[in-house]
Amino acid sequence: MTLPRVGVVLDFGAATPMSILAAARGLCEVVFLCDRCLPYVARLVDEIAELGEVCDVTGLSGDALCAGLGLGGLTTFAEAQIRRTAELAAPEGFAYLRPPAAEAVTDKYLQRGLLAAAGLPVTRCRTVSEPAELAPALAAVGLPAVLKPRTGAGSARTCRVDSVAEAEARLREFRAGPAPFAFVVEEYLRGDLSVAGTGFGDYVSVESVSVAGTVRHVEVTGKFPLAPPFRERGYVVPSTLSAWWRQAVLDVASDALRALGVADGVTHVEVKLTPDGPRVIEVNGRLGGYVADLVRRARRVDLIRLALAAAAGRSVDIPEHDYRRCAFQYFLTAPMEATALRRLDGVERLSRQAGIRHVEVFRRAGDRLDWRQGTLGYLGIVHGSAADHDEVLRLLAMIDRTLTIGVE
Repeated sequence: MTLPRVGVVLDFGAATPMSILAAARGLCEVVFLCDRCLPYVARLVDEIAELGEVCDVTGLSGDALCAGLGLGGLTTFAEAQIRRTAELAAPEGFAYLRPPAAEAVTDKYLQRGLLAAAGLPVTRCRTVSEPAELAPALAAVGLPAVLKPRTGAGSARTCRVDSVAEAEARLREFRAGPAPFAFVVEEYLRGDLSVAGTGFGDYVSVESVSVAGTVRHVEVTGKFPLAPPFRERGYVVPSTLSAWWRQAVLDVASDALRALGVADGVTHVEVKLTPDGPRVIEVNGRLGGYVADLVRRARRVDLIRLALAAAAGRSVDIPEHDYRRCAFQYFLTAPMEATALRRLDGVERLSRQAGIRHVEVFRRAGDRLDWRQGTLGYLGIVHGSAADHDEVLRLLAMIDRTLTIGVE
């Protein structure tokens, strides 16, 4: 049996090359399209070439990227490569986001307009590029508001603002970074902490796979309360939502995907749990970061494999919910005011505790810290599992007691 060949436009994202190759076994042959101008790719391309097929597309554009590869599908797991992948997939008729949909899932301002036009609850939003534009924008949106880049991921350069003066100062600060950004200010959605319950966040995400316009929801991922200002603290599968709330969240996610014209591919829709019902925070046209590991551990469903199947135009088989355990990831974050890590003690002791599967550490003493990096500014991730959600909370408390984090 000849397996279809699926191209993966590679960059830093929600799946590593090794996890993609593992998920593809018996399903498809993976061809990594690698642009050495991308720092993530440049570091790994030689290593990847020893493990799988690589097509060096550095300096190429348009049809030349896919010429002669015999591909039957194309996808990416990287936010930064969604539009490029859509432009390559469209002429070939591959099962991926159409270019207008790719633009919609990567442009927060355009996305808000399309959701409102489709009749979803309106979240007021305005674009800003200069501090002088903030006063009229905030008058239209209202205070408090959220200031964030028009494109991007991981809550980088994202914060709440409670006055025009604060917004102006933050915008100047954010624009002083290494690259220019367009920003939006949007209505601050107030969550209902009672929906998910004590110890859990007031938002969730919906992981879905679409093939030829048919949306299949795979999972509703629970969250832990955010670290200030909007940095994620981790996820849990299954979520703690009641049956009513779960269905309401799935319904609003379906409405959002239709509004944006998403017909093919994997999506990650973030939904706020508000006193007035679920509200869409944003729609992402890719696999959610770290979600695949949780879903696989909790119920033996491989989201990366489903993404590859969808790219190949195959129907996807999603098993009924049969959770073995509550799987969680707990992100280790520093206070907003931290500028450098002095110490992170207790990791080895924590690794030996029951319920803790693995502790990843990304920072060492002396490393600079900056909350503006968003979620990816974390110190590490604790991976674990528990019999139920109460035990999850007990393990989180144990993690906090065991680890000592010192910062400047």
